[in-house]
Amino acid sequence: MTTCSPQVICKTEGVSMSNKYPNMFRPLDFGFMTLKNRVIMGSMHTNLEETKSWSRIADFYSERAKGGVGLIVTGGIAPNEEGAVFKGAAAMLNQADADNHKTVTDAVHKSGGKIVMQILHAGRYAYSPDCVAPSAIKSPISPFVPNALDNEGIEKQIDDFVQCACLAKSAGYDGIEIMGSEGYFINQFLVEHTNKRDDSWGGSYENRMRLPIQIAEKIRSAVGKDFLLIFRLSMIDLIPNGSSHDEVVILAKELETAGINIINTGIGWHEARIPTIATSVPPAAFTWVTKKLMGKIKIPLITSNRINTPEKVEEVLKSKCADLVSMARPFLADPEFVNKASQEKSQLIAPCIACNQACLDHTFKGQISSCLVNPRACFERELELKMVSKPKNIGIVGAGPAGLSAAITAAQIGHKVTIFEKEQELGGQLNLAKMVPGKEEFWGLVNWYKNMIKELPAIEMKVNYAVEKKELENFDTVIIATGVNPREPSIDGINKKHVHYYKDILNGEVSLGSKVAVVGAGGVGFDVAEFLASEKCIEGSFQPLPDWMIEWGIGDPELYRGGLLTNGSSPKPAERKIYLLQRKAQKMGKNLGKTTGWIHRAALKMKGVEMLSGVTYHKISDQGLYISRENGELTPELLEVDNVVLCAGQVSNSDLYEDLKNSGFECHLIGGAQHAGELDAKRAIDQGTRLALSI
Repeated sequence: MTTCSPQVICKTEGVSMSNKYPNMFRPLDFGFMTLKNRVIMGSMHTNLEETKSWSRIADFYSERAKGGVGLIVTGGIAPNEEGAVFKGAAAMLNQADADNHKTVTDAVHKSGGKIVMQILHAGRYAYSPDCVAPSAIKSPISPFVPNALDNEGIEKQIDDFVQCACLAKSAGYDGIEIMGSEGYFINQFLVEHTNKRDDSWGGSYENRMRLPIQIAEKIRSAVGKDFLLIFRLSMIDLIPNGSSHDEVVILAKELETAGINIINTGIGWHEARIPTIATSVPPAAFTWVTKKLMGKIKIPLITSNRINTPEKVEEVLKSKCADLVSMARPFLADPEFVNKASQEKSQLIAPCIACNQACLDHTFKGQISSCLVNPRACFERELELKMVSKPKNIGIVGAGPAGLSAAITAAQIGHKVTIFEKEQELGGQLNLAKMVPGKEEFWGLVNWYKNMIKELPAIEMKVNYAVEKKELENFDTVIIATGVNPREPSIDGINKKHVHYYKDILNGEVSLGSKVAVVGAGGVGFDVAEFLASEKCIEGSFQPLPDWMIEWGIGDPELYRGGLLTNGSSPKPAERKIYLLQRKAQKMGKNLGKTTGWIHRAALKMKGVEMLSGVTYHKISDQGLYISRENGELTPELLEVDNVVLCAGQVSNSDLYEDLKNSGFECHLIGGAQHAGELDAKRAIDQGTRLALSI
C-alpha cells in the first residue's frame, strides 16, 4: 500500500481514476491539447521567480505536476518594466529571460504536467514611480500617482503583451493567462472608477474594453492556434462603479471571438474592502458568480476562490457552476492534492486553512511564500525528505501543532515516534482556534493530523497521558512541545468569580453575561471578541453564504453595479456589549496578519465591539473593571461589565524540558514551550518539521 503524506509523492501507476469524483477527473480536449482533469493550480505570487534560482522554481512547479494537477498557472510575470509589481519583479523581456524559464517548463513536462505563464501588468498597483494607468488616479494601496498613458503609450503596452506571449511560447510554456482582473492594468481600463479618459480608450464601455480585446486578438495572431490562451476576467469587482454583469458578458463574448480558449474567474479588486479568500469567507463563496456566465459563451469557464477539497470541487462541477476549478493555496498545503483524490484518500490531503500567514503575508513582506500547514512549500530542496540511515526512537511530549508536525515528519523519514498528550484530544491550541467563528477550517486541520497519525504505523499516540520523566529515559531523543499557559496579569481583583481566562471561554466551560471586557487585544483577544460577538462555531458548519454576503454588503452584479449593495454592509449585531482593551497606545490589531488584520478589525467594528487602546488597568470590582486611558482622564472610570476575560499573553510551559536537560538527556524544545509570544502555529509547525529533518 502506498502511504500518502503532504511531502511524499503518491504513485499513480496502476491506480484507477476515482469513481468518487467523476466530474473532477473528466479530461478536457482542446484539439491541440488535452487536460487530464478539471483541476487548475491557480497563479500565486510566491517571490520565487524573483530569486532567479531557476532550479528551485522548477522544483516547486514540478512537484505540483507530479501531484497530478491538470494545468499549472505561474505567478504573475510582467510584460515590461513599468508593469512589474515592484522594481526588479519577475518579467519576461527578452530571449535570455525565456531561456531561463525553459528550465521550469522542461521540469514540469518531464513530470507529466502542463504549465501556462500568467502575464500580469500591475498598472497603478505597481510599487514604482514609473507606474502607468489609463488615468492619473492614485491607488489606495500604492504611494505613487500613475502616469496617464497617451495613445502611443497604450499601443506600446499592447505590443509588450504580445512580445511577452511570444517569449513565453519560446520558453516552452503550453500557453499564457492574461491577467485582466483583481484591479490590475487591464481591469483599470474597463471601469469608470479608474478610467476617466475621453478618447477612444475611455468613455463608453465599447471604448474601455478595446484594450483587452486588442491584446487578445494580437496575441492570438502572433502565437498561432495551437497555444492555450486564458483570460482572467473580473466577474465581480466589489468596488464603486465596477463592471455590471451585462458588461462582463459583452467582454466575455468578444474575448471568445478574439481567440481566447478559456475564461478564468477573477473576484474583487485588491483595494476592495471585502474579504474574498480569507478563512472567514465561506467555502466556494463566489462560484455563483461564474455560474451566471455559464451558457452565455461557448468556451470553458474556470471558477475559483475558497475551494479546498475534492468534495467541493466535485460539487461545484456537478452543479455546473463551471467547467474547471482553480485552486492556488491548496497546492501549497499539499502538492499531491489530485493524486490523493484519485486514490480516494481525501482525508490525507493536508488542508489549506486560508490563513494567509505564510503565503500572502510573506509575499507582501517581500519574503518567499510558504504554507503554515506545509513548511516545505517553496523550500522543497532545503527541506527534502530523505530516509534516515540510522532510525531513532523519538519521544514527543505534547500533541499541539509543533509536536504533531515533528512526529509526522520524523515518521515519514524512518524514525519511530511515540507522542504523549495529557489532554483527551490531540491538537493543542488548535482546538481553541477552531471554536472561533471564521476559523472553521481549523477543524479540518485537526482532523487531518488525526488521520495522518492513523496512517503512519511508525507513530504511537498516547492521549490523556501525563508522561513521567522516567518514562522518557528509554528514548534516543525527546522533543518537548508542551505549549503555553495563559499569562496572569497584575490587576487587583483578578481572582474574582466573574474573571475568566480565554481558554475557559473558547472551551465553552463558562457562560458570560451581556456586557464583557476582554483584556488584551492580540490575536487571542481578537479571537475571543469574535467568539463572544458571533454565533458559536460547530464542526462542519460555516456561516451561511447569504448571511455572509449581507454582512459584507455583497450583491448580485446583475442588480448592483460592481456587486456592492447600495445600503452597504448589514452585519448581525453582537450578542452582547463587548469592550476590547489593550495597554499599548497603538492601532488595534497592528500585529495581526498583514493581509487579514483589516478583516478582523472591520468585522468587530461592524458588530459594535468597542476597541480601546492606551489603557491602564486599575482594579476589578464586583461592578466591573476600572480603567484609565492615556488620551483621557487620569481618574479611573468604571466599565460596568458582567465579566472580564483575560487574554494578556502566554508563558511557556517548559519545566519538563529544563528538568530533562539538567539530567543530561538529549532533548529539544519547540513551539510555544520554546517561545510563547503570540500564539504562532506557523512558527510551531515550521520548527517541528525542521527539527525532525535534522535529528
